[in-house]
This record gives sequence, structure tokens and C-alpha cells, in this order.
Amino acid sequence: MKIAVLIPCYNEAGAIHQVVKDFQHFLPDAMIYVYDNMSTDNTLKIATDAGAVVKQVHTRGKGNVVRRMFADVDADVYVLVDGDDTYDASQANILIKNLCNQQLDMVVATRIHTDQSAYRAGHVWGNRFLTRVVAQLFGRSQLCSDMLSGYRVFSRRYVKSFPAFSRGFEIETELTIHALELMMPIGETPCHYKSRPPETISKLRTYHDGWHIVMTILRLFRLARPLMFYSIFTALFAMSSIVLAIPIVIEYLQTGLVPRFPTAILSTGLMLIAALSLTCGLILEHVTYGRQEMKRLFYLAQPILTKKGE
Repeated sequence: MKIAVLIPCYNEAGAIHQVVKDFQHFLPDAMIYVYDNMSTDNTLKIATDAGAVVKQVHTRGKGNVVRRMFADVDADVYVLVDGDDTYDASQANILIKNLCNQQLDMVVATRIHTDQSAYRAGHVWGNRFLTRVVAQLFGRSQLCSDMLSGYRVFSRRYVKSFPAFSRGFEIETELTIHALELMMPIGETPCHYKSRPPETISKLRTYHDGWHIVMTILRLFRLARPLMFYSIFTALFAMSSIVLAIPIVIEYLQTGLVPRFPTAILSTGLMLIAALSLTCGLILEHVTYGRQEMKRLFYLAQPILTKKGE
């Protein structure tokens, strides 16, 4: 079974050597790939000296790097991990074992931390909130509890059917929603999460990246559940139209006159927009169904990951 460890990194000179060596130790038969996102420090040289297969991605953003990794690397099992030495490499075998034994397509390493500086309370709350939002929007109550974890294991089926579009840190959200959209079997495994090495700097921008994650959720919700998305606007426009129309109708029944003609036109226009929004939702729902069907068939065309000896 070919195992590939994928490490996207940017300016991780203080941590990348340890990350590569740890995975070489715990997964001695795996190929270690470091994709450098145009670092300005010695990340490229250090990763090469450590024995990893190193490539460069010139387009900035973690999502762009992951998309290139998934396209370039051929393996049976893919381990995706950040290059900041915050995740426990010793858990890799457990993650892979769970993936293979339960024949899953994705196993997420949920972060367990004791050091508050490693995983700030605000980030924990934001992660939980966004995870619940995604579970509600995409109709999957049994969603992993750490949607934004950067440590995951994938099957070949998953990787080669994943149409990555994200450019930055919102890639984790897209990875999760792709599994939900195709109803893939997924699981999670607790993993120790530690602070960054003191000589490294976090690239996460809390509010900027949080906003992009929210926008990604809305974009994918619009694409994956168009009828529900447009039904929200249908309800808003229809209710507004009814609220404006009620006093006009009452007055017409009492006097036989429509003195507030502009309001009547506005009410009619809002109801037409509501009907148009519902029509768009119905049409796009059928388009989405066909698109999901094609994605599912392409997913099923990939070879299944079997246990050793089967």
C-alpha cells in the first residue's frame, strides 16, 4: 500500500525538519512530500536536506498548494498535515489503521490540547460554531467535531474525486463539505495538539481567514443545496410582499379603491421576484443533482481501498 505524506508549508524553517523526520520515523515506508509555497526563509533547503521530496507552488495560498498536491501525487493513502510541528506524527498509523479497517474515505485528527497558547479559546469556539453550521446546512448530524483540523488521512477515492477550488485556509472547510456532499464514510480520531516551536510564526489571520471560511460555506451551500438557498430569498420576498399588500387589500375591500398605487406595484414586484427566485432554485436543484451524480460516479470509478490480504 503506497502511503504519501503531504506537507504544505510557507516559511516553516524552524519546524519542517522535525516534521519530516517524525513522519519518516513513524511511517518509514511512506513518501514524504513537502510543497513549498514560495517561502522566503530556508524552508526549501531544510526540507530537502531532511530527505523529503520537495516541490514549489508559485501561487500563494494553502488551498492552491493542496490542489497541486492532490493532482501530482499518486498513492493509495494520503496523509495531509501542516508543516508547523503542532500535530502528533505518532498518531499517523492509528489514523491510517482506522481508515483501512473501517474502509473510510477521510479520517480527521480532532485536536486535543492542554496548552491554551496552542489553541486559543476564541478559535475553539469559532471552530465549533462553524462545524455546527455546516452540519445543519448540509444535513449531516454525525459530522466530525473538528472541521478545521489540518491533520487528515484520505483514501485515493477521495483525493482523485476532490475538485478543489479554495485558495487559502478555507480548504479544510471545502474538504469536509466535499465528503458530506457525496455522503462519504468519514471518521475522526483524537490527536494531541501542541504549540508551535518558538522560532516559528503562525500564518493564520483570525478575522480575515474566518470571513473567507464563512464565505466558502455560503458559496458551497448555494452550489450544493440551491433549492434551500433560494427558498430563503423566496420566503423573505414573499413575506415582504404580503405585509405590504394586507393594508391595501383591506382598504380595497372597504372602499373599492387602491389609493396607494406605488405600494401595490412594489408588493406585486416583490411577489414576482419571490416566484422567480423559487423557479431558479428548482432549476438549479435539478442541475446540481446531475452534477452530484457525475461526481459520485467518478468517485466510484476509483479503486476501493481494501485491507491487507484481501
